[in-house]
Amino acid sequence: MPLPSSFPVARPQWRSHASAATVTVALHAAVLGLLLHGWTPELTPPGSTQVLKTQLVSLPVPQPKLEAPVEPGPAPEPVEAAIEPVLEEPQVDPRIEQHRLEQAELAFKRAEQKKQEEAARLEQQRLRDEQREQKRQRERQERLEAERREQLAREAQQRDQAARAEAAAAAERARQAEAAAAASRQYLPIAKDAPDYPQRALDKGIEGSCTVSYSVNPQGRIENPKAREDCHPLFIRPSLTAAKSFRYQPRIVDGRAVAVPEVKNTFHYRIQ
Repeated sequence: MPLPSSFPVARPQWRSHASAATVTVALHAAVLGLLLHGWTPELTPPGSTQVLKTQLVSLPVPQPKLEAPVEPGPAPEPVEAAIEPVLEEPQVDPRIEQHRLEQAELAFKRAEQKKQEEAARLEQQRLRDEQREQKRQRERQERLEAERREQLAREAQQRDQAARAEAAAAAERARQAEAAAAASRQYLPIAKDAPDYPQRALDKGIEGSCTVSYSVNPQGRIENPKAREDCHPLFIRPSLTAAKSFRYQPRIVDGRAVAVPEVKNTFHYRIQ
């Protein structure tokens, strides 16, 4: 089918590329021949640095030249256009979507129920822990109360024992005092004569005391009278003489008269 005269025909690109390649090869061959024949290019010293100013100029797009129409060649084979497939969103079945929503809601309810069950379990565990703690505190309090009662009972028992011991000691002291009193009554003096005041002591105005120790025999008489260290030398003889004249009621033990050792008597010498 002939093309219309007004239809522009594109120039074959391979012709222009071939001519450019031919010119390039010829130039390289010429330079190589000159170099082989000893040609050396002249080197000029570099001149002063020059500043090259450039300016961007926008040129209009060249229009392709219309060439004379050529006879049409064989028609090119038709090229199938590459048609990209359009991906469409798949249509979702409403029943599937409804089932999915129901499953999601059911899963959410199960999660909420599990959360509530876990919270209830934790609350029960907390209550059990509180009950166990309260029970431990009650047991501890009861144990402390029992220990306090036992301590009070021990203290009361100790006080009772101390009181009984004190009462027993007091009774023993009373019995001993009574026995001592009874024993002392058993050898009470029947006759005691005062000693004579030494004349030398009277002349010198000397006063003093003298303690004499002796034993009372079963007959109530004095044996082994001795003057103690506190006696003044002037008062020893009259004190011993007076002690020998003492008479006592005999001490009776188990129905028999016994001797009483270490009986003391102090004589006081005062000038009237």
